[in-house]
Amino acid sequence: MGIRWFSRAAALVAALTLAVSCSSPSGGGGGTAAEYPSEEIRIIVPYTAGGPTDLAARAMGGFLEQRLGQPVLVENKPGAAGSVAMTEFVGEEPDGYTLTLVAAPSTVVTPLIQDVGYGLDDFDTVGVITEIPSVLAVGAGSPFPDARAFLDAARARPGELTVGTPGATTSQAIELRRLAGEYGVEVTVVPFDGNAELIQAVLGGTVDAVFVNASQDIREQIGAGDFRPLAISPAQRVRYLPDTPTLAELGFPELTYSTSIFGLGAPAGTPPEIIGRLEEAMRAGLADPAVRAQLDEAYVPDEFVGAAEFRARLDRIVEVYGPVARQLGAD
Repeated sequence: MGIRWFSRAAALVAALTLAVSCSSPSGGGGGTAAEYPSEEIRIIVPYTAGGPTDLAARAMGGFLEQRLGQPVLVENKPGAAGSVAMTEFVGEEPDGYTLTLVAAPSTVVTPLIQDVGYGLDDFDTVGVITEIPSVLAVGAGSPFPDARAFLDAARARPGELTVGTPGATTSQAIELRRLAGEYGVEVTVVPFDGNAELIQAVLGGTVDAVFVNASQDIREQIGAGDFRPLAISPAQRVRYLPDTPTLAELGFPELTYSTSIFGLGAPAGTPPEIIGRLEEAMRAGLADPAVRAQLDEAYVPDEFVGAAEFRARLDRIVEVYGPVARQLGAD
């Protein structure tokens, strides 16, 4: 009787041990999804420190550290249009301990242009941190007083006017290609490495205009009177540039996708419970006045954009930008 009872007890313990080990999402040493998080979390940023992506990651990372009770380390890994960081990220265990700063559209457009070994299906979305629209702007001394004058001149003189963009394959560069292909307004795209170069190009008259994120440094140029904003990219006007018309208002209703969306992603296959835990923490973070101030209230979405809606937005960007991006890759 005693031996039989002992055997049954041992079998039960073994079964329970197996069940617990199988409940671990990845075997990565971080415990079960129910215990998440139980160790340090990394957020990989595909760009250099100091930019809007880095700011978004660090502001949210600081809040997650307080909310989740574990250290959150932000690592900058720039290079190759974000593919250096993404290649490392998608190879990590889907256990919630390695996240990435998803910068849409660039994170999802780059794989359409280059064979980088990853794509949209290789990561799960968590939530959006900030949204920064694009602005078409000229220098204070430009002969173009408004958007209609600039766009009419571009239509009349195809390819003569130059527009600087923060890279050759960014959303801004793709939108300018769509401007030519879908609306017959052709400009010459001049790619630069970042906003500092773009600002100098406009101030020095190297380009006729820029199409760039309306980030804080660009808004400072506008506020100082050195830049004149002509048009903004979202479907609706933004409150910090209330007198600047949208491209849709100007007769280009399809050019509404060059808003840079910065959010968090996890490796594909991360347990839904972990995604939900992170999503809940992000929602709380974006409701926190201190976090909103750190991010700049202007760029925080009015309503929280969670995992499902974030994914839907990325899918739509791929659908719209795919044909142009694939053509860029073939050129």
